[in-house]
Amino acid sequence: MARFDRYLLSQLLTLFGFFSLVLVFIYWIRAAVELFDELISDGQTAKVVLELTMLTLPGVVQIVLPLAAVVASIYVMNRMTSDSELVVMQGTGFSPVRLIRPAVIFGVIVTVLTMVSSHFLVPTAALITNQRQAEISQNLAARMLVEGRFQSPTSGLTIYIRDISRNGELLDLFLSDTRDDAETMTYTASRAYLVKTDNGPQLVMIDGMAQALNTRTQRLSLTRFEDFTYDLGDLVDFTPRLTRSSGEVTSLELLMATPELQTETGKTAGELIMEANRRNARALLGFVGAMIGAASLLVGGFSRFGVWKQVMLAIALIIVVKLAESTAENMMRTMPEAWMIPYLPIFVGIVITMVLLTIASYPARFRFPKGRIAA
Repeated sequence: MARFDRYLLSQLLTLFGFFSLVLVFIYWIRAAVELFDELISDGQTAKVVLELTMLTLPGVVQIVLPLAAVVASIYVMNRMTSDSELVVMQGTGFSPVRLIRPAVIFGVIVTVLTMVSSHFLVPTAALITNQRQAEISQNLAARMLVEGRFQSPTSGLTIYIRDISRNGELLDLFLSDTRDDAETMTYTASRAYLVKTDNGPQLVMIDGMAQALNTRTQRLSLTRFEDFTYDLGDLVDFTPRLTRSSGEVTSLELLMATPELQTETGKTAGELIMEANRRNARALLGFVGAMIGAASLLVGGFSRFGVWKQVMLAIALIIVVKLAESTAENMMRTMPEAWMIPYLPIFVGIVITMVLLTIASYPARFRFPKGRIAA
């Protein structure tokens, strides 16, 4: 690699790393604060909060890397143009296509990093997050059972436990359920255990009595039992899910789209393949952004007034690519089998880059003729 290529690539990677850290920090702090408020209100420990917030990082990185590539490309090319470095290189015979070669390598590096995040890290993090949230939902019921105090985890439900032994046995349990207007249920038990099942937490009461009061007839029915199971699923928002969604499946599995995977996710083969190609397209946006950012700054040449027009042009063209991405998203909803649709913004970005490089290579052909001054 030529010395100029190494120099420009090092500048791009350095600024890319800086902007990535800044943007990841901003995006992650925003997501972490929302998750922190939700988990702390549920009584979670700092360890659980830290674990779940760390699992949001792959998704944040997937969003930030293409954006950081655009910003780094524009910033570096702007600085080198302002310092006349690019002008000197063009004076030595470097064409715009030759000047942009380090940006191509930079775009490939960003694309590879984003693909690793999109195809592997994000699905894995989503799967682990859902598993941990299911565990938290079950543990939440256990934290609601506090000894020596009346607890009302939900309206119409009251629980009292005299003592909790070291082995987790609940002693002298009282439970009142008045959520049904037609009948009020009261349970008492000498012992009880909290059991985790696939359907959510269950409260197993031993050696107790159930009292059912009909609110209309005021008739009281008593039933003694040796053991009785009470479903605590109403205390928490627990919905067991034994299958994966398409967002939790790696891209290799999505491309295979086996009948078993279609049944598990509830998606057709075309929709699964579309999801894999959508991830590819998201990763390629980093390459397109780096190309547009670099090519835009090569248009117009050096000016002592700066290159703010080229910077504004780059921003406007990135907006055009994002509009193409939104259009592709809308088309995917109506044509889920057309797997090429996610690549529409990539195609638009490549065409824009080629047009910019053509204009930069032949500036005289695209320059507006000046009017003659009348004699």
